[in-house]
Amino acid sequence: MFRRFMCLAMLGGLVTAFGVFGGAAASSAGTDPSGQVMYGHTTFVPSPTSPNPPGHFAGGGGTIEPAYNDTTGTLIYLQTPVNAHVNPNDHNVAPLYIPVYPVDPGFTATLNCLHVPADNCPDHGPPVAAAAESAFPDVYGQVGHNGVLGHDHLAGIASSGGDFNVLWEPTLVLFTSMEAVHMVGHITTLAQITAATAGPNPEAILVPLPQLDFHCSVVSAAAYARGTPSPTVVGP
Repeated sequence: MFRRFMCLAMLGGLVTAFGVFGGAAASSAGTDPSGQVMYGHTTFVPSPTSPNPPGHFAGGGGTIEPAYNDTTGTLIYLQTPVNAHVNPNDHNVAPLYIPVYPVDPGFTATLNCLHVPADNCPDHGPPVAAAAESAFPDVYGQVGHNGVLGHDHLAGIASSGGDFNVLWEPTLVLFTSMEAVHMVGHITTLAQITAATAGPNPEAILVPLPQLDFHCSVVSAAAYARGTPSPTVVGP
């Protein structure tokens, strides 16, 4: 999805600098799609130092992965071409929200990308997990029964009134405590994000990552179904 996520694992200090710190067992399970698929003769090239940086996709096609329409909470699918260059001076950018969930989040649902038992979004799952673990170790770190379960993607869609563009700014949504995870539950809309991040003691914080802006577009469920599942990798 975001080839330049390879540097995200180094952003833990940046995330921690936000200074917002504050525990129903369930796992991500269900029938909805999960993980990246490849199209157009795309292959996954593992990193010799995986999981950080992760590997990358190569070839003449790209990848497709599930996401949520952040207005309606319904499933959509995002297609990212391989080597889709983004001008860092471009201003036609919309946020792509990435809620990250710890193990035992208090709900049962299929996450767009799983981190355990292995990452099925191999080019960005490991560094997303690493950034969350570094920022809030009491929530996401390998302490007790915790750890990172996986993450979702939420994007605005123009037809439903959302903030849509073909250039996207990854924006992590990180929970500040296990109690907050259980109280907020599974986030599928922008309204939920707004509520969770409001007030002086929010349940979650937003971490925009403009240096990782990337290109993607919305495609059909049929396009996703035609893809070849990407390999999985074991992250941190």
